[in-house]
Amino acid sequence: MERTETPDLQAAAPEFALGLSSVGVTGVHKAVRIGRGRGEKLIAATIDCTVDLDPRQKGVHMSRFPELFEEAVEGVVDDDAFLVEDLAERVARRVVDRQEALLAEVRIVARYPYERRTPVTRLATQEMVSLIGIAAASRERVRRVVGVEATGINACPCAQGLVRGAAADRLLEAGFDDGDVDRILELVPLATHNQRGRGTLLVGTAERLNAERLVEIVEGSMSSPIYELLKRPDELFVVEHAHLQPRFVEDSVRVALKSVLDELPRLGDGDFVLSRQLNFETIHAHEVVAERHGTIGELRAELDDGSHGPARHTGLRDWLRA
Repeated sequence: MERTETPDLQAAAPEFALGLSSVGVTGVHKAVRIGRGRGEKLIAATIDCTVDLDPRQKGVHMSRFPELFEEAVEGVVDDDAFLVEDLAERVARRVVDRQEALLAEVRIVARYPYERRTPVTRLATQEMVSLIGIAAASRERVRRVVGVEATGINACPCAQGLVRGAAADRLLEAGFDDGDVDRILELVPLATHNQRGRGTLLVGTAERLNAERLVEIVEGSMSSPIYELLKRPDELFVVEHAHLQPRFVEDSVRVALKSVLDELPRLGDGDFVLSRQLNFETIHAHEVVAERHGTIGELRAELDDGSHGPARHTGLRDWLRA
């Protein structure tokens, strides 16, 4: 007796002919080999992949996604120029081909050991940052995003202003004159509450970007970087540096965006940038967040015009699908 062939249910017509914005798999964990500079590291990565679903198609073949991830990872093991955004593009292109999708989006987040030295004692230390690669591919084109997520601290300007006012009143009451009070408050770092912050920076472009430079931009947008290893002179430097450069989450986002425009002049007006700052509060039970996204051209025009009206903010999904 001949075996009855199993029907391809995914290719069947759905009960309701409605297209879906995204269908796929998330949270797939893989070990990938990342090339940065002159070295390579085998690190853990999380992959999310979705496709647009045609209104005439019931579903996608979910089991094919892990197979495609395996093929893409194996295909770049010997590639010296491999970057996380390269892998995202390879996966997206394979998914479009094998799933017969109109568009595929892939997001890969890899935890990467970032090596540097402490600010005063110059001891070697290792910080963990996230490298982010995003790609959207159709049969005609692909758009890529490279990004990072790094941690630092922000010192609150508002609380520091309150402390400064109270300290000035006490010094005046103790007999110091106005000139001495101003001089003292300029010399002595003033207390405030600190917030450990997580900054995210995404740049969409065909240009090759150094992810470690993006980490430096993110850390530089906060009051101070932080270090896993700190001797006492390093700890003093970090604390003083942070309190001499107090910043809100809004400040961090704006500083990061301005740094991208200034330090990456090759970016075109059609390229994309997103900056996000999340601060973990210490004197509140909630967190605070700020974000700005848009094309490089939108940001340049807004800074050049100095306008205060509503500005267009192109979102990441819109840019990927443009």
